[in-house]
Amino acid sequence: MILGRTGRSNRRGPRDTPAMMAAPVDCLIIGGGPAGLTAAIYLARFHLSTVLLDDGHSRALQIPCTNNHAGFPDGISGRELVGRMQAQALRFGARILSGRVDDVMIAAEGFRALGSDIALEARSMLIATGVTNRRPIIDDATHAEALARGKLRYCPVCDGFEVTDQNVAVIGSGPRAISECEFLRSYTARVSLILDRRDNLTEIDVRRLADIGVPVIAGPPRDFGLEPDGLSFSVSKKRLRFEAVYPALGSIIHSKLATSLGAAVTDEGCIQVDPHQRTTRSGLYAAGDVVKGLDQISHAMGEAGVAATTIRNDLASVRPRLR
Repeated sequence: MILGRTGRSNRRGPRDTPAMMAAPVDCLIIGGGPAGLTAAIYLARFHLSTVLLDDGHSRALQIPCTNNHAGFPDGISGRELVGRMQAQALRFGARILSGRVDDVMIAAEGFRALGSDIALEARSMLIATGVTNRRPIIDDATHAEALARGKLRYCPVCDGFEVTDQNVAVIGSGPRAISECEFLRSYTARVSLILDRRDNLTEIDVRRLADIGVPVIAGPPRDFGLEPDGLSFSVSKKRLRFEAVYPALGSIIHSKLATSLGAAVTDEGCIQVDPHQRTTRSGLYAAGDVVKGLDQISHAMGEAGVAATTIRNDLASVRPRLR
């Protein structure tokens, strides 16, 4: 399965199977969420041969319905949004392959990506691998159903509006959790902090929470269960139920591929980029949640548009695009 210079191919569906490609493509995108797909649309429309590798684990796929993404007044599920973006990228000639990249390295004309049944070379590479939320101790089936029903939520910026006046719990113990409690208090007067470990809060933390009326409950929470009107769990031999629960446990940042190429990252592991989404490694770019910034679909898409345009112009500076 060798990709032509325009990126066009005979397509049988929204995804192709992994492939071995002999000729380098203009850009390889790793990550199939909104950032990666936006970049694929842009790059394909720049008449650049573009391959996107997707391992199928974008956080966007878990969104039951987003109501703050412009252009969808009735909301749209993350899965539908991703599907529409895949169709748009394919329409203009991008290639989408299912597969996971295990290793990347410098190659003669740019970069090489390797994985199970994957061996691709590209003149440029965009990392859009995102992050994974750290979860409380909850089984996969309950986690998935709680997400689908809006009882377990990870982003108050995205959906704080939906929990207006509800009884809400935040799980965590550090500055992130305290800030999340403060943020959610602008939507509801009923916010509780459930400590995820037995460490005591500082006196300043306790006063800060008391001042805004947030009770602190010793945890950690265990034995999660879905109820008709909420999500319940056990803490300190008591059973508590909340209409919505927000874990504030941080996230795993998927920047390993970039660091393996020598790209710089922040102290917390986000890929460092310049205003044009260039990393510190020439020819390597990054966009979306793997870059430090607001973890929002619209923000990721904006970064991807900048990155794709920069890639086009950087490649043209070496090899002008003429028709």
